[in-house]
Amino acid sequence: MRLLLALALLALPALAQAPAVLRLTLVHFAGGNWTEGDIRSVAEQAAKILAQCEIAPGKMELLSIDVEPRFRQFYSPTSRELARKLQLRTPAVYFVDGTRQRPAFDAEAIGRGNSRTRPELADTVWIVRDARDPAVALAHELAHVLMDSGEHSEEPGNLMRDETTPANTQLSPAQCARLRDTGIKNGLLNPL
Repeated sequence: MRLLLALALLALPALAQAPAVLRLTLVHFAGGNWTEGDIRSVAEQAAKILAQCEIAPGKMELLSIDVEPRFRQFYSPTSRELARKLQLRTPAVYFVDGTRQRPAFDAEAIGRGNSRTRPELADTVWIVRDARDPAVALAHELAHVLMDSGEHSEEPGNLMRDETTPANTQLSPAQCARLRDTGIKNGLLNPL
């Protein structure tokens, strides 16, 4: 694997008096189906959704890496190998071409609670190119990672419903508090 390009850190506008800052590592695969512009757009939109919890978007590092095609699919054995080799700052978001996992999902979050058998993947999100509503899906999966929880909500319009749609973008005050508190405790959010 060869690091092709570490783009300049993307600075997003900060929120006034936000209690926590989210910095992300965004992984683009050279030769993959995601463009760097698409990745930037999806990450910025997801950050706007999470801003309701007083999470300020910090600098987002976009890395473009050249890997064998097998690494451009999410599949625990090869994805673990990739994460072990790269050892990126987390939370990290991998923009993959597809998934070989079964059952297949548009995006997957691996928090600390569901990474015991695959510790290399802790605090990562893997989102496939053909994900429906990718910005909402990314915000949903980042919330899973930041809360270190796989829980879903039945509340109408809630981001944590099991189906991501543009109509499901709200988080409750309790969800926001858990997201901030757990994210800070796990070093994934930086308090101001």
